[in-house]
Formats: sequence, structure tokens, C-alpha cells
Amino acid sequence: MRTERAPAKINLTLRVLGRRMDGFHELESLVAFAGVCDLVSLDPDRPFGLDTEGPTAASAGPDSDNLIIRAARALEKRVPGLKLGRFSLKKKLPVGAGIGGGSSDAAAALRLLAQLNTLPLDDHRLYEAAAETGSDIPVCLTPTARMFRGRGENVGPGIELRPLAAVLVNPGVHISTPDVFRGLGLNPGMPGPSSGPGVEKFHGDINTLAGLFAQDANDLEPIAERLAPVVTDTLNALRAAPAVRFVRMSGSGATVFALFDDCRAASRAARNIGAAHPAWWVKPTLLR
Repeated sequence: MRTERAPAKINLTLRVLGRRMDGFHELESLVAFAGVCDLVSLDPDRPFGLDTEGPTAASAGPDSDNLIIRAARALEKRVPGLKLGRFSLKKKLPVGAGIGGGSSDAAAALRLLAQLNTLPLDDHRLYEAAAETGSDIPVCLTPTARMFRGRGENVGPGIELRPLAAVLVNPGVHISTPDVFRGLGLNPGMPGPSSGPGVEKFHGDINTLAGLFAQDANDLEPIAERLAPVVTDTLNALRAAPAVRFVRMSGSGATVFALFDDCRAASRAARNIGAAHPAWWVKPTLLR
């Protein structure tokens, strides 16, 4: 049995540069990965399939349509004689929450198949299978801070981002990603709300980093707030936390994150917010 972590993906920045003629939106995003994660295991001695358990498993949809299965099938098309097995997913991250949980699960499954079949992680077939299965999966193949561009197909090199103390909060609502992008009102060929060069420097203390991140918004945040006003409540709850340095929504929502000076301040904020909002998913973590 082999096991891989599938960490939450956090969009520190998310710029929409325009809508392409193929209908996809042209994005630019700096992502980091959290300590909180799902767990994906592979038993090569059992028939191909997927078993799902965990606190958020019921929201993950049918196993037959899970991104893990779809990614494995996409790789099988490209690698003759690919050895498969039975996947097990322990689902702990909220589903449809703007933190790439399903994409990270699929990427972890591809890493497990690479180990089983002695494929290097830079094998182009892994990347192709990831891109075919979902736009967010290529950047999750090697979960470390990096930029991605396009619809997700242009993945930059890893970035040495110092670990950032953070709190992740999801208020328990699902926001449709297509609805958020439709809210931009962009037709193919139209420019988006962001333009010009994005964040390219990542060194310094937390105040410097927060200032750099603030230069590039999450262009989807205002639309998500309009569709689900509880996102505004979540942002405000984190903005009110002592010693908070930076607050933003991740992806298309509804998860919001905040950065702090250190883990102690992040843990204190998480305890306070969790006590005030017991129905919310609240996790202190490190982003890397």
C-alpha cells in the first residue's frame, strides 16, 4: 500500500487576464499548498477502482466519476500496460471549496501510479493526463508554491516561498465555479479585469509578502461575494482577527484564507473563529 498526501491548493493571487477564443479564461495565479490535506492510497494487488471515506466523503460525488478514476484512465491511454490497483481516498477537505481538493486528489493518484510504474514525475504523459482531466491538476502534480498561467496548462517552476502561517475558513456553502466565471461577463476575445505584469518577487518578511500579494487581487472574489454573501462574512471574520496581515478568498470560493506573523497567532485566530462559528470549517496551517 502506497500513500500520498493531497494538500489543499491556495490561490494567493488570481488574475483574470481575459477570455480566450476557445472559451477558457486566461488566468495568472500564484499558488501555495497547505499542510491540511486529503490522503490517497493505492493497493496494486486489488482490482482497479476507488473506495472513499472520511468526514467530507459524502459530498465528493460517485466514485465512478471521481477525478482520481478519470486521471488514472487518462494515463492508462498513454502508457501501454500501465499497472493500476485499488485507490482509497480519505476525504478531509471540503468539496467544491476553491482549494483544489479534487484536483489535488487526482494529482496524488498520478504520483502513486508514477511510483508503481517507475515513471519520472517529469514524464510528459503524466502532465498530459493531468491537463486532460482538469485545469487545476497540472499545478498540483508537484505541490509546492509556483505560478500557473493560461487555463492552468502553463505551470512555472517551483518557488522558494517561506512557510506562511495561515488560517483557512470555509463557511459551508458551495459556489458554482461556472457561475462565478459567468459573472465576469466576458465574451471570447474580451480582456479581463486584470492587466499588466503580476507578482514576480516572493522574498521578505510577512509584511513585505502581504504587500506584494495585495498588488494582485483575486478577480473572482467580488462575484463570489455577490453570489454568496456569507463569503463577505467570512472575510470580515478573518479581518477582525488580532495580528492578521492579509485576507483573501481562494479560487472561486468559498474558502477564505488569512496570513499571520506566526503559527501561534494563526492558531489563536482559528480557535476564536471556530468558537464563534461552529458550523464553519476552520483550520490553522502552513502554506508553502
